[in-house]
Amino acid sequence: MSVFDCKRCGQCCEGRGGIVLGPRDQARLAARFGQSVEDWLARYAEKRNGKFVIRAGEDGRCVFFQDGAGCTVHQDKPDVCRAWPFFHGNMVDAVSLAMAKEFCPGIAPDATHAEFVAEGKVYLQENGLAAHDPGSEAVALLPAETKIRATEE
Repeated sequence: MSVFDCKRCGQCCEGRGGIVLGPRDQARLAARFGQSVEDWLARYAEKRNGKFVIRAGEDGRCVFFQDGAGCTVHQDKPDVCRAWPFFHGNMVDAVSLAMAKEFCPGIAPDATHAEFVAEGKVYLQENGLAAHDPGSEAVALLPAETKIRATEE
């Protein structure tokens, strides 16, 4: 049993300024569109709190989310999107995970925090999704040196 199976519902694509673009994301997405990083950022991103974030549409969702289609840049999506739901808060705090379960239908409702952490550690490591530069990456990404222990529920 997997603790997470994305339903592509778009719940995690909502919220202005929430999708932070680290340097790897910027290069990957600019290449996808055949643009320079500077041109891509000018068109699809804005700066918030010193970091680049993907612009949101009028509906408050990421400009790359489309109803019925989901993420239109799924193969090249930002690391913070790739890491969901294995975010720092959910990995270190069972209460945070319980709150995430309330709005994300992809998180197994019966998964314990210990199961979630165990699967999350493997997933993040296998996909190279630890944060290495907190100055330009999302704070939701788990820092590479973090030691995690599951909390009791």
